[in-house]
Amino acid sequence: MKYSSEQLAWLIRRHGIEMTHLSGGSHIGAILSVADIVAVLYADVMKYDCKVPEWSERDRFILSKGHAGASIYAALAENGFFEVEELKTHYQNGSRLSGHVSHHLPGVDFSTGSLGHGLSAGTGMAYAAKKDGKSHKVYVVVGDGECDEGSVWEAALFANHFRLNNLVAIVDHNHMQSLDFQENTLEIEDFGTKWKAFGWNVIEINGNDHAELKAAFAKTDELSHNSDHKPTVIIANTIKGCGVSFMQNDILWHYRFPHDGWEYDSAVSELFANKPEGVADPYTPDGIKDPVLPGADDDIGNDHTFSYTWNTAYPEKMRRVEAKSGSAEREHKI
Repeated sequence: MKYSSEQLAWLIRRHGIEMTHLSGGSHIGAILSVADIVAVLYADVMKYDCKVPEWSERDRFILSKGHAGASIYAALAENGFFEVEELKTHYQNGSRLSGHVSHHLPGVDFSTGSLGHGLSAGTGMAYAAKKDGKSHKVYVVVGDGECDEGSVWEAALFANHFRLNNLVAIVDHNHMQSLDFQENTLEIEDFGTKWKAFGWNVIEINGNDHAELKAAFAKTDELSHNSDHKPTVIIANTIKGCGVSFMQNDILWHYRFPHDGWEYDSAVSELFANKPEGVADPYTPDGIKDPVLPGADDDIGNDHTFSYTWNTAYPEKMRRVEAKSGSAEREHKI
């Protein structure tokens, strides 16, 4: 079945909850933040053929932030590259669905997980396509924390130098990385100005809004025909944990998975309540009848992002940055 991007994004989130829950795997926050980007790419933007995964004219796709790989596995399964049932094997011994993205799976062009390499590989693919006179595009989703890596900027310089207008980078800018807000870990703003200085076209959007995503990808097509032949980056401002309220903007859910009890039940119930028409829940088709609710002593609604266990090297610069997609950031001095 061919799903709309909104339907596919919901399925990616639902599969992500189930896969990490069953496997005890982590990174659900990143899976949820990138779900809308991945859904729009697979539903509306990229050329591919699930029956011929190695089709030479297909657009290439790399998820450089490979720890969010469950989002790609879900998109591939729902688009016919392999059976949806196989998603339940995620992170299990002997499974093809490794915790980070593996090219041993049909539809995956490059194994990722070691951050900083995806854009370099994508740049090489785009350069090869140019040399061979091919018309396909290369799309690379990069994490904002990943942009601390020098190899990202080396690739950015190369892409501009060789005028790779067939390359589109999308930064999942959820403003968090590892154990803290991104700006507390290593300052990166003004982010768009940096990319412009490296010779790229820059589009900044709300990365959880499908209309803005579709318009941005359409704009990349327009820009690719300009005489300057620049590569384009879409800075997609997203919310980490988007779609499950108690996971949003909470760094706890970078490494944590939804455990049995109120964590799993609350996440599934919230997603089920917002299920779009035309989509069936493949795991709990009628929802959870009597969901376990968090108790007074359960760790929900607490701020884990700026805790006593983690402090920046420069206390005078410590601040909490609450990223609100589509609106200005609010800074709170600590």
